[in-house]
Amino acid sequence: MVAGATGLVGQEILAALLADKTYSVVHCVGRRMLDLRHPKLSQILVDFAALPTLPQANDVFIALGTTMKVAGSQAVFKAVDLDAVLALALAARAQGATRLGVVSAMGANADSPIFYNRVKGEMEEALKRLDFESLVIARPSMLFGQRESLRQAARPGERAGLFLMRSLRPLIPANYRAIAAKDVANALIRGVKNSEPGIRILLSGAMQAK
Repeated sequence: MVAGATGLVGQEILAALLADKTYSVVHCVGRRMLDLRHPKLSQILVDFAALPTLPQANDVFIALGTTMKVAGSQAVFKAVDLDAVLALALAARAQGATRLGVVSAMGANADSPIFYNRVKGEMEEALKRLDFESLVIARPSMLFGQRESLRQAARPGERAGLFLMRSLRPLIPANYRAIAAKDVANALIRGVKNSEPGIRILLSGAMQAK
């Protein structure tokens, strides 16, 4: 099962799962239908504030997230990046899911004075309490990928930041270099499929393609 397939990392996770022969069915959970058809794909329209009973899935991947600009308020941001993630994880766990992979962010810390980092940290801490057999948390730095295919608005500030990060790449610590969304997706899937019981955190530097 995957949620957040309308985002940069989520679309890469979905594409990889559909191509992966070890998965027979991929349930895509979201608030709108994707313009995509595939023999293995099952799309489920949901309201994350009132989730229905979900189908059974062994592995769950959550790449839900928004920005403060899109959310418009801290309350709406938290409803997506914390409440919706937790609700989906709980619903999947109730249906027998044993392995969970989630996209968080570098700097996630429940005690951080920075709102964004604090919410990501609170989300991680909440998921750790759900008793999944295996929980893999990906913490990417700034993402780059094909936003045009997602019909997302251009982000001039992000483009400038990516240009600067690429120009200064040798001087930037690996965990804080810009990272391709596809690298994050592939690392998270590998982590979930290969992970031993317990909690594993994938830092951005470790997910970078060599």
